[in-house]
Amino acid sequence: MQDRLPEFVRTHYEVHEWRHASAILAHDFQDEWRDILDVLTAFRLRREWIEVGGGRKSQVADRIDGFLMRRGWEEKQFQTAVLVDGNRLDSPTHKIDCYRNKIGLEIEWNNKDPFFDRDLNNFRLLFDLRALSVGVIITRSDELQDIFNDLGRKSSFGASTTHMSKLLPRIEGGGGAGCPLLVFGITKKLYVDGGQP
Repeated sequence: MQDRLPEFVRTHYEVHEWRHASAILAHDFQDEWRDILDVLTAFRLRREWIEVGGGRKSQVADRIDGFLMRRGWEEKQFQTAVLVDGNRLDSPTHKIDCYRNKIGLEIEWNNKDPFFDRDLNNFRLLFDLRALSVGVIITRSDELQDIFNDLGRKSSFGASTTHMSKLLPRIEGGGGAGCPLLVFGITKKLYVDGGQP
């Protein structure tokens, strides 16, 4: 996997992979792979985004979503159903933050950690239905907690919110089932304090 990642991504993100996700992206979904690498390379974590209070959507998610939407990705919900003895039972999926050409990407910056269960279950279901080839999650590395504590935001970015230590055991326990997964953790190296570019 490391040879498929630009040096910037290798050194600025915590990266984990299951079921050869990066090889699938690099060989079968080259446009989507380029978009993912470009958004990761362009992204910086700005201090003012951490200092701002809650709301529906964080500036972190908004920045990543906006970048990908400008490249043709979309928020996507699938209308799925089960047919039992002629009875149709509608079972729509949860929305995927960013979707294009069978690649799904979720941004979990500071939600409650059960959101990881929802994302992984969604990826598993859509992979089994052949609507998804690779699932990608961008979250935060545990090391960012030092920055949150220093900025007095410890209570807003607590242990029960989405971060790498809450995600990895779910994946390793089979949460994504057979779906190839690629996970990126935002690290301190992406942090920009104040007026820095």
